[in-house]
Amino acid sequence: MSYLLGKERKLIIFSLIVISLYLSPYFILGDDAHIRVHDNLDSNLAWYKVLAESGQLTGSLDSRIPQIINGLPRNALGTELSLIVWLYVLFPTMGAYGVSQGITRFIAFLGMYLVLKDHFIKAEEKSIIRVGTALAFSLTPFWPSGMLSTLGMPLALWAFLHIRKGRVSWPYFLTLTLLPFYSSIVLGFFFFLSAMGIIWLYDLIRRKGWNWRFFLAIAYMTAMYLVTDYRLVYSFLFDGEPNSRDEYFHARLSFWHSVRLTFKNFFLGHTHVMTVHTLVILPVIVAAMLLIWKHKKWKKERIFVVFFVLNFVLSAWYAFWFYKGWLPLTEKFHFLDTFNFARFHFLRPLLLYILFAIGLKILWNEIKLQKIVPWLIAAQIIILLFSNEEIIHRKKPSVREFYAVEQFEAIKNHIGKPQHHYRVASIGLHPAIAQYNGFYTLDTYNNFYPLSYKEQFRKVIENELKKNKKIRIYFDEWGGRCYLFTDELGKHYMFKKTSKRRIENIDVNIKQFKELGGEFIFSSIPIDNASENDLKLDKVFDSKESAWKIYLYEAL
Repeated sequence: MSYLLGKERKLIIFSLIVISLYLSPYFILGDDAHIRVHDNLDSNLAWYKVLAESGQLTGSLDSRIPQIINGLPRNALGTELSLIVWLYVLFPTMGAYGVSQGITRFIAFLGMYLVLKDHFIKAEEKSIIRVGTALAFSLTPFWPSGMLSTLGMPLALWAFLHIRKGRVSWPYFLTLTLLPFYSSIVLGFFFFLSAMGIIWLYDLIRRKGWNWRFFLAIAYMTAMYLVTDYRLVYSFLFDGEPNSRDEYFHARLSFWHSVRLTFKNFFLGHTHVMTVHTLVILPVIVAAMLLIWKHKKWKKERIFVVFFVLNFVLSAWYAFWFYKGWLPLTEKFHFLDTFNFARFHFLRPLLLYILFAIGLKILWNEIKLQKIVPWLIAAQIIILLFSNEEIIHRKKPSVREFYAVEQFEAIKNHIGKPQHHYRVASIGLHPAIAQYNGFYTLDTYNNFYPLSYKEQFRKVIENELKKNKKIRIYFDEWGGRCYLFTDELGKHYMFKKTSKRRIENIDVNIKQFKELGGEFIFSSIPIDNASENDLKLDKVFDSKESAWKIYLYEAL
């Protein structure tokens, strides 16, 4: 027994070292690190910086941030009770990013290890399964600004399952208290708490009794989220100003398209909750299911079977949420469009890695297969190590190249006016870059903003939208990216200095642009008919530390 405990302790220490090495590029490379651009560099990291420097970090519910779209509602940038915001107040961008990654991954490891050890893989001799699965789970390429919204679920499940069994101890309630400060209810825990509510209801119906401790624990954590996400609650329930999400429309896919998306999600996962499960985990759980069928162990492995079915159901739910058959309901109940219920599939990382652990246990119990279990764990960990951001995004601009601080400082100095005295917009690059460098932008990428502004900005790009159905639908029926879209560039926003692209025939309403306060356009590619649009090329800016060549156009 002591030997087994010693072995498990060594495995845990080894895992913590691996996680530390995995995190090391953020701290060693700093701004020269390569990290995710989509929903990260192009948005959240710039938002944190703008918010930290806005003076509105703890602003009132009706306060505005003038740097974005002439007054973005403060509530659009999230709650100050989220600890990730304070990391970006206290540390430089990559320092905050690295610390956030560390917090998330170490807690993900702890949570998955505890929930497996206490509830699913209890046998001492199977320590390699629970530790190895926990390590693999902690290395998944989660969406960074989601924090513990998905990777914190195992720790929450560990606490809830203990409370469900009638065990009351301070670590469980401390878990339920602290997790809301480093996660989001809409990015994961609404769906997790809904699942806990279903389990409570199942217990009530099946056992014909009330489990008040379990019920109150669910209610308590829900209340904590309502407090920490109070800005979201206010915006959703009490803010009467129409916003861009009021025009969001999701029910568009055909039946067969939804079927294809079901299997795509089931086999490959989703960008915001990447599980990297296709090559190792999926074969393991399918093999385990075949062994259950062969030995008729349906009752003994009931949890595995339920989780296996639920895993597929969640993929189908995600895909069919976009099925056009929802249209009659979305027309009647508008909140079905404004709230993304498809995110129930955010439960899949939790399910898949618990399935992986139980599947390995089932293989372990087959004497002939026991020796391959460590190799399967090692294979999954190796795949995840090669999914490190520094490897996956190595061909994208580094953080330094993306935000191009030196280059945009030169642009600011050339313009020579206080940045709050004029407004800019970007073509061929994300407006987050200008925002990060202190410029006041008319364009933005935000989850919701005033619908009245969307309508005003649309007039600037109206003629370009008429040319291109794809970007017209993208803007009109979502509009989260309030960009200077052009027919020729479509939905492409990153043209590096090596690009040979040019805009030959743009048609934008510069009069409307100027009425919104616009004076300059930052374009990453030359505009051939600039003069026809009352635009004058002022100067071209380049820098060794930048991924872009910026053509500065002035509105005449």
